[in-house]
Amino acid sequence: MVFSFHVYRKSAPNGKVSVYVGRRDYTDHLTHVDPINGMVWLDRDYVRERRVFAQVVMTYRYGREEDEVMGLTFAKELVIASAQVYPPAPAPAPLTSLQVRLQKKLGTNAFPFHLEMPKNAPASVTLQPGKDETGRPCGVHWELRVYVGDSTEEQPHRRSCVRLLIRRLQYAPAKQGRQPVASCAKEFLLSPGKLHLQVTLDRQIYYHEEGVGISVGVTNNSNKQVKRVKVTVVQLCDVSLGPSGQIRNSVASIETQEGCPIVPGATLTKTFSLKPKLEYNRDKRGVAIEGRLKSEETCLASSTLFTSLDQRQQFGIVVSYVARVKLILGTLGGELVAEVPFTLMNPPTEEGLTAGGRVAHREQDLEESTRLVIEECRRMSMSDQFDTQKSVESQKSVDSLDASPGSVFGPLTEPTAKPNGAVGKEEKAKKKE
Repeated sequence: MVFSFHVYRKSAPNGKVSVYVGRRDYTDHLTHVDPINGMVWLDRDYVRERRVFAQVVMTYRYGREEDEVMGLTFAKELVIASAQVYPPAPAPAPLTSLQVRLQKKLGTNAFPFHLEMPKNAPASVTLQPGKDETGRPCGVHWELRVYVGDSTEEQPHRRSCVRLLIRRLQYAPAKQGRQPVASCAKEFLLSPGKLHLQVTLDRQIYYHEEGVGISVGVTNNSNKQVKRVKVTVVQLCDVSLGPSGQIRNSVASIETQEGCPIVPGATLTKTFSLKPKLEYNRDKRGVAIEGRLKSEETCLASSTLFTSLDQRQQFGIVVSYVARVKLILGTLGGELVAEVPFTLMNPPTEEGLTAGGRVAHREQDLEESTRLVIEECRRMSMSDQFDTQKSVESQKSVDSLDASPGSVFGPLTEPTAKPNGAVGKEEKAKKKE
């Protein structure tokens, strides 16, 4: 049986260093994180006595890039993991089946690397910029960096550095938790009785694109009237690094007068279904969304999971969701509000699927008949991912570069670069003809 295994490749601008990885999405399982295994092809004549390093870099941007002046930056760049690729370590880690297959195809100029991300680190998340904002968006971004240098403290040169965006994702637990319930009451000055409100969700964990079932129960034992009921799904973003604060955004809401007014002594029981989706909130600044690798469609950011509340400060941006029910009694009566937290995430991955959704065969299934399908990753800045207002012509050019169909490589050849002056000679020959 012949399998097809997807491989991503990205080369440095000078073509002397190339990186090959099997995937770009890595899952945080809370107990452990998927390791990053890949291969680096390099030109030994170019590297010579220098070294080649592979690093996992996390960039946390908490301010607008356009506001950076006089050397002031609103971003923190942390090297999370680092390893020396060339010269290879005397006792290298055991190779995976993909690395073995790549090493056979790439030859003696290919060297493996293995990187481990820590458990207590934030997932990829981006705060949606405003319409008039330019530059890189705020959020947490991950990238794999491979460069040629003399030490890990050296600033890598752009021409000999490969920077590949990757994502760190979390998925919903397999088991549901307790059913969320919240109740509250309101007393009125110089008025007897209370107004009771109870909010119940049908379950604790919801998946993206699903409706959130919210049951509202109102018992009016006061002499006031409830005129309207407003139900909202609110996204909360706690910024725990840099300038601390909280961003609240309504991602789905409904306001109704059905069953109202709720007169004294009356009750109301009603169920609402709200579907929080990104397509309804594309114009809202500060909405947290999942990290992107290209210009593909994404969704609202998943709820942040951590094993201990003490780790909350380490996660940069903590995303959570609440269902908010507000009873509006008028100008003099005020309002009564109840909030119920819940979890909104991607569904748990099935056994045998990777975080990106591709089939991940076990190592013993990767036989010699495995086909390696390569996809070339073009060089693109993070700000390009969120430029959705491009013209049709520029969008076509992006698609032609970014959506390469990939090629099945049998006898894979090493990357080659044209010698200096080769391009100029070809142009002169054409002009003479």
